Amino acid sequence: MKEIFKIYQVDEAEANRIADSENNIHQHDFEELIIGLEGKLEHFIDFKSEIYAAPFISFVTKGKTHRVKPHLTDGKCLFWVLRFKSEFIPETTFQLYNHFHDHATFSINYSTCFQRLILIAQMIADEMQEGQSDLGIVRQLLSTLFTMIESAYRKQFPEGLPTLSNSSTTFKNFLTILEENYRRPESVNFYAEKLFMSARGLNLICHQILQQSVSEIIETRKLIEAKNLLMNTDKTISEIGFELGYTDKAYFANVFKRKSSQTPSEFRADMKSIISK
Repeated sequence: MKEIFKIYQVDEAEANRIADSENNIHQHDFEELIIGLEGKLEHFIDFKSEIYAAPFISFVTKGKTHRVKPHLTDGKCLFWVLRFKSEFIPETTFQLYNHFHDHATFSINYSTCFQRLILIAQMIADEMQEGQSDLGIVRQLLSTLFTMIESAYRKQFPEGLPTLSNSSTTFKNFLTILEENYRRPESVNFYAEKLFMSARGLNLICHQILQQSVSEIIETRKLIEAKNLLMNTDKTISEIGFELGYTDKAYFANVFKRKSSQTPSEFRADMKSIISK
């Protein structure tokens, strides 16, 4: 996507067009928010497929492997789709990553809150249609929209993630370093030293934000890439394991099964079955 921000609607005609087109599982270099007013969303994300009936909220962070299929309900379908670059509202985007990393899509009740979400989406669309649209106004409206979504999320998941503190900056820097090094067999101390802190301090921050240790987050990132490679390439399991810093095929297979309840071969077979549908 070349634009820094884009908003559009998926209606019955667009849903039918998507159904008739080649709709492959993919990744993108932008963030995507979908607000479902009518119809259903078949969403393949985090390597599983589920169907959500409107009303729903779906937030797909940059780089996630996914595929969306809109479906009509009683002949109707209407989604708002908002796409934007991470740098458009970086702080809000980071908070959303933490809230939605395990819940990309969730159902929401028809309520005053949901009606306000729709109103704000319409206000954003109206501003973008102006000849001289003000991206500052759009940014503020989008930030308000996400604040309301976060409130709805917390009501639905009261035991969810805690409010982020100043440690969020350290955690964000950790994720950046991890993205550059997760293919290497680096230890927790490596990441802690890069951040000029102790391994214990980094573990405390990771537990505070994601309720996972540094090692668990590293393994999860490796697992996501392993799944992407199993699904999108013909590389052998040994090749994939070696590419991700595992020198022992059996150890890589054991870690994969422990994290995903499937062997790499079973996962690859399941994904081929899903993609072929």
